[in-house]
Amino acid sequence: MMTLRYSLLDEPLIRARLIKGGRHVSYTLPALFVALADDAVRDFPALCAHQRHPWHAFLVQLAAMALNQAGASASLATEAEWKDALLTLTPDHPDGAAWCLITPPDRPALLQSPVPEGAITGWEDDTPTPDRLDVLVTSKNHELKQQRMRVACPDDWLFALVSLQTAGPYPGRGNFGVIRMNGGSSSRPGLGIAPPGGPGKRWVRDVEIATRERASIVERGGYRSNGGIGLLWLQPWDGKAAYLLSALDPFFIEICRRIRFVEHDGRIRARRKASAGPRIAKDEAKNRKGNTGDLWTPVSAAEGKSLGVSEHGFDYRRTSELLFGKTWRKPPAQVAVAADDQEGLTVIARAIAGGQSTTDGYHERRVPVSRTVRRMLVRQDTGLLERVAGERVDAIGQIHSLLRHALEALFENGNERNGQGEVADSIKKKAARFAKPFEQAEDLRFFDELNKEIEAGDREEIRLGWYVSMAARAREILRSTFDAGPRSGERRYRARVAALGRFEGRLRSGKILPTLAEHYRKQNNNAMETTP
Repeated sequence: MMTLRYSLLDEPLIRARLIKGGRHVSYTLPALFVALADDAVRDFPALCAHQRHPWHAFLVQLAAMALNQAGASASLATEAEWKDALLTLTPDHPDGAAWCLITPPDRPALLQSPVPEGAITGWEDDTPTPDRLDVLVTSKNHELKQQRMRVACPDDWLFALVSLQTAGPYPGRGNFGVIRMNGGSSSRPGLGIAPPGGPGKRWVRDVEIATRERASIVERGGYRSNGGIGLLWLQPWDGKAAYLLSALDPFFIEICRRIRFVEHDGRIRARRKASAGPRIAKDEAKNRKGNTGDLWTPVSAAEGKSLGVSEHGFDYRRTSELLFGKTWRKPPAQVAVAADDQEGLTVIARAIAGGQSTTDGYHERRVPVSRTVRRMLVRQDTGLLERVAGERVDAIGQIHSLLRHALEALFENGNERNGQGEVADSIKKKAARFAKPFEQAEDLRFFDELNKEIEAGDREEIRLGWYVSMAARAREILRSTFDAGPRSGERRYRARVAALGRFEGRLRSGKILPTLAEHYRKQNNNAMETTP
């Protein structure tokens, strides 16, 4: 008879690296909570980048439910206390089966529902490695190679299981996605504020936020205040039965697939079976559109649906809207509070961009929060931030557009169209390709430069300095592209003169960025006055 194997309550299966000295250690789940509370953990060596948010969310939701069940108002102090609190979440399984990676099929295992038939005969056996279980859905085996982890440890499987069951999309028939995303081709985003320190600091902050916001989430989401189902893997699942959100705890931990781990030749393997429907009722998903009260998910103020991340990820435009605009309602974990540190705060944004039976990459962005920006966020007085960020977004767009038009003149060999005809699509695409590094570079420095302006005594001077340097960077890209233009003597000079003329002429005309044009005019006047 199969016994309980790989218990997270009793076996140190979770590998971590300590902040002090970088020493590698292994924790049980209760011991990890104690270490996180002490901010002892630097990172988890086996954790893949795209698994970071699902793992963080899992730990926060689990701790928040355990503390609520135990009636505790603050984090528990010892490993034994945390173990007892976790066991209170599974009262029908006092032996800890629900916290093991492998159990008999008729019993729950971690994030794995019991099988009503009592056996997994006939289940697919195509998952010999954890990266096969949790793989970014791609049309071809490029970039992130599949089935590399031939020799895997239990926590490799743990992280893959958490990622799949709590953030899985809908890749095809019989494989339903989670309800915490707007549609099966969307994604479960994670936005929140991280205090200075290791991941433990953020875990403590978010557990406190979860405790504070619990009643509000219950009221808005229609969840059960007490006695709701929190661990959706405890009850048998035949692939058809579904839960209603009104029966759940506000911090419920979801499962979206029928998965069971087995051991073969001393190694873990995963067996899977398609389901006829999602674990949470289809109508719930359709009506909610990902708006479930999740601690880390922004929701559209106008449409009431959760954020979906495209191939552009968290670029400076989208991130500015999420941080300072009114288009998106900020999730609780993203809201700055008075208790947050005065310095060293960072907004972290993470998501896998969803696609139709594919993904458009993993995206992560970290935005430093200066003292003044923090103060404005705490007061929810973001009018200035929204205005300044919007002006900077527009300025980048204007210089980027100017650069593209100048490059088009270069690639057209400087020919004058006299307003007749359109630029060929091939020329437009080539110009856009060569102009792209400009916008990418401005994207990388956007929030550092924004913080500098917000913190400055003379903001106009800082803004002008940025205009000048940005124009210089665009000019340098234009000049560096000359070698890609025409090669013959007459065409080469005509093309370069036309490109520079279009760039400098419009830049100094005052039709875009009048402040910068006035700066150039003053420079010219001063140069003329000092010329003997």
